[in-house]
Amino acid sequence: MSYQSIFRPGLFAGKTIIVTGGGSGIGRAAAHELASLGAQVVVAGRTMEKLARVQAEIEKEGGRATAVSTNIKSEADVTNLFEQVIAQCGKVDGLVNNAGGQFASPAEFISLKGWTAVVETNLTGTFLMCREAYNRGMNQHGGAIVNMLMDNARGFPGMAHSAAARAGIENLTKTLAVEWARSGVRLNAVAPGLINSSGLDNYPEAMRPLIEQTITDTPAKRMGTESEVAAAITFLLSPAAAFISGTTIKIDGAGSLWRNTWLIEDHENAPMPYNGFTISD
Repeated sequence: MSYQSIFRPGLFAGKTIIVTGGGSGIGRAAAHELASLGAQVVVAGRTMEKLARVQAEIEKEGGRATAVSTNIKSEADVTNLFEQVIAQCGKVDGLVNNAGGQFASPAEFISLKGWTAVVETNLTGTFLMCREAYNRGMNQHGGAIVNMLMDNARGFPGMAHSAAARAGIENLTKTLAVEWARSGVRLNAVAPGLINSSGLDNYPEAMRPLIEQTITDTPAKRMGTESEVAAAITFLLSPAAAFISGTTIKIDGAGSLWRNTWLIEDHENAPMPYNGFTISD
């Protein structure tokens, strides 16, 4: 059965769209969604085996896809990706910066190596992809870029490295939306809450109680789906979003408005109260 998109057939006919992290999870869903709507999709990521499987899935459904092995935090890899895509497809019309990664850890236990790896993959990788997309043609013919965030509106205890990097991506999105508006380039972001994605498999079993608690604390009382995130991405890439740039769509079942997922232990370590008014009445 082909991917069942809610959008009209042929919406992206004649368009080339790169999806990083396209070998699994939300990236895979977005690639299927866009290909089902007529786009030539380029799935990029580090594991060629996963990318090739997604390419085969799309082609089996009658879509068009290309797989390119890419490490987005490598400037040389990013440059090579765009050279290949432009040589094969002529231009890049859309970009989904979905690739990223993190691991759960209290901040005091994150090593410099771990911090650097997460920040470079998420923030630096997103910047390199955006810059190359712009300089390789979007500065001439316009385009649309969607960046991936996380539900960190109130911080993200347990993932300080990723929260900091994603906050940087959100500000980068806003900044480039203004700088590149003159070229007809739109940049937006999506901020998923807890999504029932293959990405959950990367977390240890010890995270399961936290995941279950997050579901309980989400007003929608469920996880989101990969297809729901892919649909939001598709909307932001589409002509229907022509006057939307520099914004973030939250896909979290109102979870960012009502959530309690970090246990604050009872303690007596609050700073002493300050009272600067010493005049007795």
